[in-house]
Amino acid sequence: MMRRISITGPESTGKSWLAEKLAGYYGEPWVPEFARNYLQKLDRPYEFPDILRIAEGQYAAENALAQDARKFLFCDTDFLVCHVWCMVKYGKSHPWIEQMLNRHLYDHYLLCNADLPWEADPLREHPHLREKLLEIYIEELTYRKLPFTLISGEGEARLAMALEALKQVNAEPDSD
Repeated sequence: MMRRISITGPESTGKSWLAEKLAGYYGEPWVPEFARNYLQKLDRPYEFPDILRIAEGQYAAENALAQDARKFLFCDTDFLVCHVWCMVKYGKSHPWIEQMLNRHLYDHYLLCNADLPWEADPLREHPHLREKLLEIYIEELTYRKLPFTLISGEGEARLAMALEALKQVNAEPDSD
């Protein structure tokens, strides 16, 4: 049985790094963040409808890569990221994103803590809001009763914590 694992959280918290490392450890696919490629190709500032296009693109990429997964599919971002992004930037979320957030659930959410140094990037917007955004993610995951583990530490310690979380929540199939 294939399990979808979301790597979620505020920007510049190591989501892509963690998704790639977990995929490498298990020899499974990971779904890169669709937003990065989409925004790099956009020839104007993004707008509210663009976040819907990003969510749709992320979903399509995830479904395409799910065909290659045996035990795990590691997803670098999810509908929760799109929801929080919409709410923080526009004070509202798109109905389709809300519907998918409630319908397209993951087996476990690895919430990346904002304990890594900020890495500047033209696509990142909120270096001083990461702690507040982390609180929002925790509130949303808790309110929605979604299974999550807060992942902290740097480098291999962060990876080890994520691997242990997958074992503890029985997301990793027994090797027997």
